Amino acid sequence: MNSSTLRAAAATPAAADGADAPPPARRVRSLSGLLPFLRPYRGRIALALAFLLLAAATTLVFPLALKSLIDEGLVKADPGEQLLALRGHFLALFGVGAALGVFSAARFYMVSWIGERVTADLRNAVYRHVVQQSPEFFETTQTGEVLSRLTTDTTLVQTVVGSSLSMGLRNAVMGAGALVMLVVTNPWVMTQVLGILVLVVLPSLYFGRRVRKLSRASQDRVADSSAIAAEVLNAIPVVQSYTQEPREAARFDAATESAFDTARRRTRVRALLVGFMITATFGALLWGLYQGTQAVMAGRITAGHLGQTVVFVIILVGSVAVLSEVYGDLLRAAGATERLMELLAARSPVADPAQPQPLPAVQRGSAVRLAGVTFHYPSRPQHAALADFDFDVRPGETVALVGPSGAGKSTVLQLLLRFYDAQRGTVAIDGVPVQRVALAELRRRIGIVPQDSVIFSADAMENIRYGRPDAGDDEVVAAAKAAFAHDFVTALPDGYRTFLGERGVRLSGGQRQRISIARAILKNPPLLLLDEATSALDAESERMVQAALEAAMADRTTIVIAHRLATVQRADRIVVMDGGRIVDTGTHAELVERGGLYARLAAMQFGLEHGAG
Repeated sequence: MNSSTLRAAAATPAAADGADAPPPARRVRSLSGLLPFLRPYRGRIALALAFLLLAAATTLVFPLALKSLIDEGLVKADPGEQLLALRGHFLALFGVGAALGVFSAARFYMVSWIGERVTADLRNAVYRHVVQQSPEFFETTQTGEVLSRLTTDTTLVQTVVGSSLSMGLRNAVMGAGALVMLVVTNPWVMTQVLGILVLVVLPSLYFGRRVRKLSRASQDRVADSSAIAAEVLNAIPVVQSYTQEPREAARFDAATESAFDTARRRTRVRALLVGFMITATFGALLWGLYQGTQAVMAGRITAGHLGQTVVFVIILVGSVAVLSEVYGDLLRAAGATERLMELLAARSPVADPAQPQPLPAVQRGSAVRLAGVTFHYPSRPQHAALADFDFDVRPGETVALVGPSGAGKSTVLQLLLRFYDAQRGTVAIDGVPVQRVALAELRRRIGIVPQDSVIFSADAMENIRYGRPDAGDDEVVAAAKAAFAHDFVTALPDGYRTFLGERGVRLSGGQRQRISIARAILKNPPLLLLDEATSALDAESERMVQAALEAAMADRTTIVIAHRLATVQRADRIVVMDGGRIVDTGTHAELVERGGLYARLAAMQFGLEHGAG
């Protein structure tokens, strides 16, 4: 389990009670964060609102048509006239129903389109923003947490924008219209009813706040379980080799149960909110209906008037019931929107300069210079990974960095790629400080072959082409041949079109490494970084990969990190590091002759290898 997971796990109990609001630094609140995503579709939103208003108005016309049917169609003395009147009124009612169907269908299509489009835009924006964050972001944010927000939270937003919000607006219009008509037609009775309804709203506000807090907490707990699943599924071989399946299943069960418990509390409060609003509203309106029946019996209103009032009451009660449901959905979506906006509000400390400076053209590799560099990782501010570090590499030179774990070797590569910025000193490539160069231009100049080769869920051709997406098939094959990957790739079932599986599970470690080297060769950068590229390979695979690396290193500047000293003996210069500082520099023979840290490392390694042989 990595350190970020431990930090997240340690933070979980504090948030599990569901009552804590987001930290003060997180200013994004409610659904207002969706406005920038809704704004480009103002025309469609206006059209959807027009259809919504027409559908609501058509619904409100129905009670008026029903009143006319009762008061006019049923009071004709002559049977023939009565039949004609009834036909006319029923045709009018059918016309109202047909119009309602057309307007409702148009509203449904427009609103659903807006919901799908806005959700897709939101998901794309969040993902695009996250992939641009520096590694510092992922030191404190779990991948599973991000995936949960991209899937679960955006689905909640889609439900609201594409359905619930429209239903809420339509029922708000219908409910308000029905209430206005009831007040107009029965002013005295409805004045009493409105007074009762005010008493209904006040407790609903309290319940609403509780639902919102619990909604946010519920989504956080779901994200916790997603983070656990993502971590474990990416480490299945380790989990199974240590027979930790029951433990990991129990850990996931605990996270799921925590999510269920929070969701249960949210649902209980929401159920109380819905039940209270419907019961109180229905009771208030029944009082109004009772007064209406007394008025009919006293002859103050007609039977049609009462029928109209009944339908308006049904519309109003139904609208309140739907609004109470929609209110809960809106509260859940508000929590989801907050979480998504927090991701969008995250700002990477590594960003493009306001006025980027271009890198000069180079003929034979790039020049590298680190001058007086001191750097602390954000997660370890008390420990200097590099301290007053000075390092120069000439164009076309191959320099090896060796030293014990934690000496700062990989940190040098991280600073050159500008995954982090040094707190003090200068990191420059070809005479230009990296902070002054656009990130894309800087990283186009650098190729890297990491210790753990990354293979994407694609075929061999596309995995190599990842180094230069515009490369032709012939260029990909040439790069594979240079990396000694062509023979094993052509031996695959479908050759270069063979799907390599998630993380390259269908390849051996050496084959994955040669695919990674072919990718770097295809990119053809003037600066190549090799980070423990052969450390996990057997002897035969190492020989093949070493030959591929020598091909990749030709005519370019290369910085090599290796624990196996046999792989760096032919470097132009070996830099020995310890504790974030350079302690010695020279060729293999010079360093062995001088003694010191490198000589001790060499004696240990070559002695062990000789003894094992």
